[in-house]
Amino acid sequence: MLFHSSIRKELARSFGATLVVLATVVMTMMLIRTLGQASRGAVNPSDVMMVMGYTVLGHLPTILALSLFVAIVGTLSRMYRDSEMVIWFASGRGLASFVAPLFRFAWPVLLVIAVLALVGWPWSNQQVQGMRDHYEKRGDVERIAPGQFQESANGTRVFFVDKQSNDANTGNNVFIAALERGQEAVTSSRSARIETIGQDRFVLLSQGQRMEQLLADGSVKLSDFSEYGTRVASNVLTESDGGPTKALSTLKLLKEPSPVNQGELSWRLGLALAGFNFVVLALAVSVVNPRAGRTGSLVFALFAFIVYYNFINLGQNWVSNSSIPMLKFMALLHGGAALMGAALLIQRHYNWSWRQWLRVRANRRLSDEGSAR
Repeated sequence: MLFHSSIRKELARSFGATLVVLATVVMTMMLIRTLGQASRGAVNPSDVMMVMGYTVLGHLPTILALSLFVAIVGTLSRMYRDSEMVIWFASGRGLASFVAPLFRFAWPVLLVIAVLALVGWPWSNQQVQGMRDHYEKRGDVERIAPGQFQESANGTRVFFVDKQSNDANTGNNVFIAALERGQEAVTSSRSARIETIGQDRFVLLSQGQRMEQLLADGSVKLSDFSEYGTRVASNVLTESDGGPTKALSTLKLLKEPSPVNQGELSWRLGLALAGFNFVVLALAVSVVNPRAGRTGSLVFALFAFIVYYNFINLGQNWVSNSSIPMLKFMALLHGGAALMGAALLIQRHYNWSWRQWLRVRANRRLSDEGSAR
């Protein structure tokens, strides 16, 4: 049918262009954010691109929902400005007849939003959290970087290596500050090498000095050595716990309905329901006066999306704090948005207005008074 196919083709073009632009913007923002985390030592610099990719994948439901909303509003607004809607209305098509082609185009996108929100979001967060934990809990030897002060995994030692030789297991101008067994120790040496003795790894220092200060009485002991060995942690990776709530699977959130888990579940389900409501709201708010500005409807659409999305985030906090039950919040927010969109669509479809209703009431009152006389 020409009516359905023409609308879906234009929606596809607008949706694709909007998705590319929004995805590019989000990827740029996530890259800057990830580089900042890498500079602070929270992320392995070699994993920056992977962390950025997983982060963008987690935010893809929001990007898709906004792209769908903007595409529908932009397409229908252009049809109003170019008087195409007038032609369809004159041919017997009302505003409600656009619901079928819009949902026929939008249902694959809505399905992808639901799958990504319920499955992709926790999976991507699990991957990012796993890489961060692996980098944070790496062994002392892996933490050493030439020209940088590095803290040990347990926080009791600080290492510094001026430079490394061609062999990755040797270095020059080594400095170690340690706090252990009730004393502070500062050790420096001209060179060092790493050797494995049995199951343990040792740093063997050559040609250096060691200063020990007892914390109890403040006595200091200074000694020179030709070779000194100290044991270093090789690996401190432990079995990870459940992790943050956003990294838990949706099935686990359902099995463990704590307030925090219900708040996270309301956020994930809210994205899927919001995508459905955005289709109805976009159809209802996209009416444009051809004599008005071209960007008014898009600005209103972006404002509506921001308000709706912020209420989803606020609702997550309210449910997590037990301020409101999850089902009640979802019924009020998403059910209220659906009813508001349906009411506005019906009003636009039948072209109802308060002025018309008041005019009818006034005419009826005048006719009743005239008949009474």
